[in-house]
Amino acid sequence: MSAVERAHRGEDVPHGEYKVPGGKLVVVDVTVDPDQDTIGDASVNGDFFLEPDEALGDINRALVGLPTDASRATIAEAVRSGLRPEAELFGFDPEAVGIAVRRALGHATRWEDHRWEVMPAQKLPIALHVALDQVLTEEVAAGRRPPLMRLWDWNERAVVIGSFQSLANEVDADAAAAHDTTVVRRISGGGAMFMEPGNCVTYSLSLPTSLVDGMSFADSYPFLDAWMMEALREVGVEAQYQPLNDVVSPQGKIGGAAQKRLAGGAMLHHVTMSYDMDAERMMQVLRIGREKISDKGIRSAVKRVDPLRSQTGMAREDILDTFVQVFARRHGAEVAEIREHEMARARQLVEEKFGAEAWTARVP
Repeated sequence: MSAVERAHRGEDVPHGEYKVPGGKLVVVDVTVDPDQDTIGDASVNGDFFLEPDEALGDINRALVGLPTDASRATIAEAVRSGLRPEAELFGFDPEAVGIAVRRALGHATRWEDHRWEVMPAQKLPIALHVALDQVLTEEVAAGRRPPLMRLWDWNERAVVIGSFQSLANEVDADAAAAHDTTVVRRISGGGAMFMEPGNCVTYSLSLPTSLVDGMSFADSYPFLDAWMMEALREVGVEAQYQPLNDVVSPQGKIGGAAQKRLAGGAMLHHVTMSYDMDAERMMQVLRIGREKISDKGIRSAVKRVDPLRSQTGMAREDILDTFVQVFARRHGAEVAEIREHEMARARQLVEEKFGAEAWTARVP
């Protein structure tokens, strides 16, 4: 009996779904051969397009016999090898099938499989924000807190450099001192963030890596920020990702994202978007060279700054409120606060790590 027939009979059949960002829904129902620990039968369906019709059978047959712990890459390669040469897939690809299969078999999760929390913006020192990124993601990994979205707010001028950036190459130390700028290093990669009070919209996601199981880094960015794109549309901004991690609108770049995957099955994903950037001061403090912008098709880093204020005409606080509302509505998130022991641990990390020269200058 096929997987679909078993499902129709009310039997508990492993079922997985994956919506391709900008594409179509892929649904997979499977049965498992418990003796061999392999896929015994599979049915792939969805609102995608596929030619010729017989290619669907090719995909289903390619899945049969695969180990239940097969990686997305293994599944995708089996599908790709099993397809007839003339097959054409529209709105999905073999990798999407791999993600749906992994979800059906319990290796990957969906947003709705988790209870989410959302933390409205709280004014804290920048060093404490980067420390909380580590602490809260570790709490999610340990199962002591549900996954969450946390908005940032602050009162100081600061530069937050990526985990692998050279401090000397990214920051003009004399200019930073002259402008009373705090410099800290975060745990994720990516580029430097110039942050003045009220000039950015910044948030962090702390989540289980199972949510992006099987996805490439490039795919995970738009997937994790689909809610953010919805929030931007609500404030009048049509935005999209420009690979790998730039958030852009038709008027130019808005911001960028970065990630860090921790041991224990959790990851950090954060985004900073400019609201009302002082580009001249940013250029004085940051050493933004020509190579950095050589692939952007522009002559000046100043032109890379495209504030949300000019595109929305809204107060930053109203944009932050919209972000909280959209995330809560889309993912059923409950408003939460930082717990006392989490804040204590973050303060300890500021003393031992994020506020220490050894960490900030670890790449001189």
